[in-house]
Amino acid sequence: MVRIIDYVKRQNSAGEDFFLLLLQGGLQLVKSQETGRFYATMKQATISTTFDEDTCKSLIGEEIPGSIVKVETDPYEYTVQETGEVLTLSHRWEYQREGDTLREIVFDGKPEEALAL
Repeated sequence: MVRIIDYVKRQNSAGEDFFLLLLQGGLQLVKSQETGRFYATMKQATISTTFDEDTCKSLIGEEIPGSIVKVETDPYEYTVQETGEVLTLSHRWEYQREGDTLREIVFDGKPEEALAL
């Protein structure tokens, strides 16, 4: 399950406003590569909506089936706002519906096409 924890207002290339929902996954314990000690974290991702601001506000706290998964990408630079440090990343976090498999996602929910591989 993921929880809707906030929303963000953005503008598209045509200058029109739209809203993203900020989703947060469940608690995860991750081992630090530097110290070898565990720390607790929750992964976050955004998802586009067709909702107005009032609808987005009303959805905060709702839980939906699914999870936040790591998706590999071409490398890109990311600046940590708090420190100004520039990192090179090659992944992003995305929402994945409960029960979806990679094949179903790639073939748009048509597992029979995936079976032909």
